Amino acid sequence: MSGSASASGAAPCRFAHYFVVCGIDTETGLEPDELAGENFEQSPLKRTFKSKVLAHYPENVEWNPFDQDAVNMLCMPKGLSFRTQADQREPRFHSFIITKEDGSRTYGFVHTFYEEVTSPQICSAMQTLYQMHNAEHVSANPSSSSSSSSSSSMDSLASSLDEADSPSPPTSSSSSSSRGGGGYDASRDTLYVSKALCLITPMPFMHACRSFLSQLHRAVTDASGPPPLPLESYVHNILYEVPLPPPGRSLKFHGVYEPVACQRPGPGELPLAEFPLGDAFSLLGAENLVQLFTCTLLEMQILLYSQDYHRLMTVAEGITTLLFPFQWQHVYVPILPASLLHFLDAPVPYLMGLQSKEGTDRSKLELPQEANLCFVDIDNHCIELPEDFPQFPNKGEFIQEISDVLLRFGLSPNGGVPPRTLTLTGAPANPGSGPSTPGRQRKAAALRELEDDGRNGNLAGEELAVLELLQGNATLERLQALAKRTGVTVARVDALRAGVKGQAPEGHGGRTASEEEELRNAKLNVQLREVFASRFTTMFADYEAFVIQSAPDLESWLTNREQMHNFDKASFLSDQPEPYLPFLSHFIETQMFATFIDNKIMSQWEEKEPLLRVFDGRIDKARLYNVRAPSLRSSNYQRCTILRESAQAIEQRLMKIDHTAIHPHLLDMKIGQGKYEQGFFPKLQADVLNAGPTNNKWSHRTATAQRRKDRHRQQTEHLTLDNDLKERYMQEARSLGKNLRQPKLSDLSPAVIAQTNWKFVEGLLKECRMKTKRMLVEKMGREAVELGHGEANITGLEENTLIASLCDLLERIWSHGLQVKQGKSALWSHLLHYQAREEKLEQQQAESPVSAGPERRKSESAIGMPSIRVSVIQDMRHIQSMSEIKTEVGRARAWIRLSLEKKLLSQHLKQLLSRQALTKKLYKRYAFLRCEEEKEQFLFHLLSLNAVDYFCFTSVFTTIMIPYRAVIIPIKKLSNAMTTSNPWVCVSGELGDSGVMQIPKNVLEMTFDCQNLGKLTTVQLGHDNSGLLAKWLVDCVMVRNEITGHTYKFPCGRWLGKGVDDGSLERVLIGELVVPSAEEDSGRGCRTPPLQRSPSQTRRISITSLTGRGYKPTSAQIQEAIGEAVNNIIKHFHKPEKERGSLTILLCGESGLVGALEQFFHNGFKSARLFQKTVFVWDFVEKAVAYMESADQMGDLQETAEPLGMTCQSLCRYVNAINSTPRNIGKDGKFQLLVCLGARDRLLPQWLPLLVECPVILRMYEDSALLRDRSTVNALISVLETLHDFPITLETSLVKGIDL
Repeated sequence: MSGSASASGAAPCRFAHYFVVCGIDTETGLEPDELAGENFEQSPLKRTFKSKVLAHYPENVEWNPFDQDAVNMLCMPKGLSFRTQADQREPRFHSFIITKEDGSRTYGFVHTFYEEVTSPQICSAMQTLYQMHNAEHVSANPSSSSSSSSSSSMDSLASSLDEADSPSPPTSSSSSSSRGGGGYDASRDTLYVSKALCLITPMPFMHACRSFLSQLHRAVTDASGPPPLPLESYVHNILYEVPLPPPGRSLKFHGVYEPVACQRPGPGELPLAEFPLGDAFSLLGAENLVQLFTCTLLEMQILLYSQDYHRLMTVAEGITTLLFPFQWQHVYVPILPASLLHFLDAPVPYLMGLQSKEGTDRSKLELPQEANLCFVDIDNHCIELPEDFPQFPNKGEFIQEISDVLLRFGLSPNGGVPPRTLTLTGAPANPGSGPSTPGRQRKAAALRELEDDGRNGNLAGEELAVLELLQGNATLERLQALAKRTGVTVARVDALRAGVKGQAPEGHGGRTASEEEELRNAKLNVQLREVFASRFTTMFADYEAFVIQSAPDLESWLTNREQMHNFDKASFLSDQPEPYLPFLSHFIETQMFATFIDNKIMSQWEEKEPLLRVFDGRIDKARLYNVRAPSLRSSNYQRCTILRESAQAIEQRLMKIDHTAIHPHLLDMKIGQGKYEQGFFPKLQADVLNAGPTNNKWSHRTATAQRRKDRHRQQTEHLTLDNDLKERYMQEARSLGKNLRQPKLSDLSPAVIAQTNWKFVEGLLKECRMKTKRMLVEKMGREAVELGHGEANITGLEENTLIASLCDLLERIWSHGLQVKQGKSALWSHLLHYQAREEKLEQQQAESPVSAGPERRKSESAIGMPSIRVSVIQDMRHIQSMSEIKTEVGRARAWIRLSLEKKLLSQHLKQLLSRQALTKKLYKRYAFLRCEEEKEQFLFHLLSLNAVDYFCFTSVFTTIMIPYRAVIIPIKKLSNAMTTSNPWVCVSGELGDSGVMQIPKNVLEMTFDCQNLGKLTTVQLGHDNSGLLAKWLVDCVMVRNEITGHTYKFPCGRWLGKGVDDGSLERVLIGELVVPSAEEDSGRGCRTPPLQRSPSQTRRISITSLTGRGYKPTSAQIQEAIGEAVNNIIKHFHKPEKERGSLTILLCGESGLVGALEQFFHNGFKSARLFQKTVFVWDFVEKAVAYMESADQMGDLQETAEPLGMTCQSLCRYVNAINSTPRNIGKDGKFQLLVCLGARDRLLPQWLPLLVECPVILRMYEDSALLRDRSTVNALISVLETLHDFPITLETSLVKGIDL
């Protein structure tokens, strides 16, 4: 006990925590591994058998308890592997990572080799299995060969001991069948089984661990006899006497045959990462790697796929390393053991690695969810990306910069080239994988493998002969010469030759080739990482300005973490260059960004998180060098400037070693135990390895430091939060939105799996609550801010991001607990099942007249419009008929957007889930959709989205064809509803217009298809004045988008015809969105008042024709109306562009500028004449213009100042242009046009004085008229001048046919 205590005193700074040996337990014998999904089709040598942890030293380390199941599973992810003397038995190296629930990581490095089986029981068991297998095989299928085809289910995926692990030559199946019935015969064959040596370390010193383990293995296989000291001495040394190098320093310790060096970055440098990034780039290529990197930043589900464990680990660690200063916050399992395949079902972002079976095609791989999946096929050098995800900013220049770094190190940036040597990657997954690998490549691979072994001194005499044969090979020499010409470095082959001659080749400054290679990799790694880091330093140079520090102390911040806004997203985005926005708006919604900001806020009260410290340091440095801060914000690409310095720091540390650890030495051991036997790794003496040294200087020093730390901690604990409480808060704060950080690998009982799934369900519900709340608060915008919620108004871009993330969440919910995967989108596949069932029911009900779905009646507001039926199926059919959408994921997203816009999302999903038999058929018991209470809450959260108006379907699918229905409603009481002339209509919206369409005679309703018009703004309505009854009194026109159900009302209330009203044959009507009335909407929950509604007045039926009776506004009311109208236009331009709505309504709508000015001109106007035609304001304008023109001809205007004369000309030109238009717009329509054009061209304030000065005014206006009151006119002019700052654009429907 005292031993372990002394061991623990020093351990936090020990280089390695555990030394582990895994392999076959001769006591229990051969146990098939059921969890890996047994496949009895396979020959027994290929099946999965359970491995055991045979020994681990020390027993336990208190801050890193030994997790036996996880270590066993990850040392041998596919259990034991058997070979005979006919198979290849090269040693392998791979690494793994164990992430604990608090997110901390420990690393494992594993050297796997084959050892002869000496137990007669195991040999005979294997032979019995073979006999049974052969008997079954012959009886079942006499003609087939012994190799079986792999089935495609998830189980066979797991059925693990497969060819990937047995790189036997392609002839293995034929040679094995020649060995008497395929396989193993104890009397003739020698049986070998895999054994693993593993070091578990707190930091990823990959090279050092790899070198140490291979030397340890060489010590038992070396033909030259036993190692200098017992193996216990070396293991004891690395466990207890080798410290971690201090930050910024290097350390040398001793292996069995040669020293091993490692170095650790200093406090201002990027954190330690030794996994060879060069290999990751060689395997995937720069372009693919940047795409994979983008998917990781956006927290998609990422599945790596390769036959080689070490490749999985290299790519996974490479990608997560490049995220600096951010950290992956979700499930991270770079090597997914066969028994844990159900984790692919997790409805959360994950980064997992799956070992592929040789010959298993990607198409056979059934994955639970693919809507949001990035699939990385490492061995085939390709990736499959999720649909529509934004590109990384400046992607082209970024890839170019990465390529330049790779080329400087002699690597191709295009990928598809397996890493050149095996110093890093472990044996190639399968040097002879059948016909697909040309013989050339096979030779090269074999050469690389031998070259590596030559360097490690592992070559036996017979292999040397092979090597010489290969090197003498003329083809190979030619290949090498070709390689040299194309610029591929072949220095390694020369190094190999030197290595074979028996001396370690000296590199620069007396370094061996392997040290040279290690240094080269370290320099390449750090330069690639610097390129990535510098992108973030540029993009987030001023992030600190947008962090919202709202809490007075840590405790109150942690307690209110969920309600708080920590980052001003809207302002941050508005500050970024336009091309960055699609990526940044998604990225700042991720968990990794949220955690980064949380760490920033917490750094006020506690020590800065290390990555954040380095990042902030870099930003400060960039600011010092870059006094012109604005350049940080431009979208010009800035290259990384510190590549050389960063590589030099590493080189200096490795050249000049700072510390040397104690040499291995003889231990106080019992003599005669653990006898050396060549080729077998002995059982080590546990008693000496379980206890650390009692008196080395270093452990004593650390213990004192530890005591000092403890004292300090006790003092501070009184001052700060109770530590347990703080830890709990921290956990809660961090687990926000990601309830499950990491699957626990060890315990796989059904109860634990159920518990895990329950956590997923809770996490999904919490995420749904947060997302809907965020969408509501953002969308309610200003109102919400005034009520004390949230940030300022949301931009269209941000809205799109939020909706996209809602779509992702729904996909994840629908793919949780699926029974059988069908298609890429789980939601769409469920909808299709529902559609098939409903259509079947509809056919059955076709005989009976009962309608199939809830009917929705339109109320009075939509008079004359037939109601639209609310139907999930109908909305699906709309989406299915859109040829623009090609994929299932796209259809599901379009359907969600459509339902959201129609305010039917919650209702539709409720309808879909109400078919319980279908849900039961498609989903397992634990699935989210079968948890009743959570499902109800989830639908309720979605229902709250009905409180706001979304146009997320109309505004995104701008090119689709949409059916519209138009209804013309005449005023029946006053007119013959029908006219003999030929009417026409043209509907315009924000995205275009329908063109002029003839309305069939005597028909008041028509449907037409045309490309999406967006939100509708105006309708032009007219007729050709033919026939006897060529007059028409129209109340309004209603137009409905038949897909989204949005209905617009275009009020008219006037005559169209010559000789009535103002003689207009066509009118431009201004529309507004009709809000469904309450009873009709009760099925869908709450609504908001619509956008841009002013208190409505009764529609003006020509002010002129009604002046005699009815409503006359006072002069104060008129002035107020003008002020209000101008104000609304100014507000319109102050909104972000995406939310401005229609300017036409503000100009010509009910309380628009035109109406207000009309009232101003009508005040005191002598319009009604006895026995004469009504006079219109336009008549006054025409007379004034006529007077000006005649005065001009007579020379009366010569004396006036030059600008005034110009203004006169402009007014005359505009009025004449309006009068000479081919359109038959009436007098009021002409006045409207003049006001609109004057506002657009900033001429209104100049025209007013001319009209006021004109003598015609005396005849046509009473003395009390506003137009004759100089002070009122001057006030009006100054109000109108405020519009000059804004670019007013007019819709084509207003200005059609005007030639200026």
